[in-house]
Amino acid sequence: MRREKKAVGELSLECIEPNAAGIDVGAREIYVAVARDRDPEPVRCFSTFTEELRAIAAWLKQCGVASVAMESTGVYWIPLYEVLEEAGLGVCLVNSTCTGTQV
Repeated sequence: MRREKKAVGELSLECIEPNAAGIDVGAREIYVAVARDRDPEPVRCFSTFTEELRAIAAWLKQCGVASVAMESTGVYWIPLYEVLEEAGLGVCLVNSTCTGTQV
């Protein structure tokens, strides 16, 4: 397989799970990102109210997402984890402070 050369500073990562999303959970806001080809607005910000958590799950399913990697500070991830799991999505809680090692 021939790989194209990238310009200096341009980052290219191999996609190993095309049906995945990334979530950053905070105390007041939750940022959710899907692949660029899944939605015209691939990064969205939601509040932490239950109605919004359900909206996250619905949007992810609408985008064809099957699994999510979720990073959170403290215990703010727990309600969203439960809503996403209940919606049938695979949820993986990740630690963003680990570099170069598997958690």
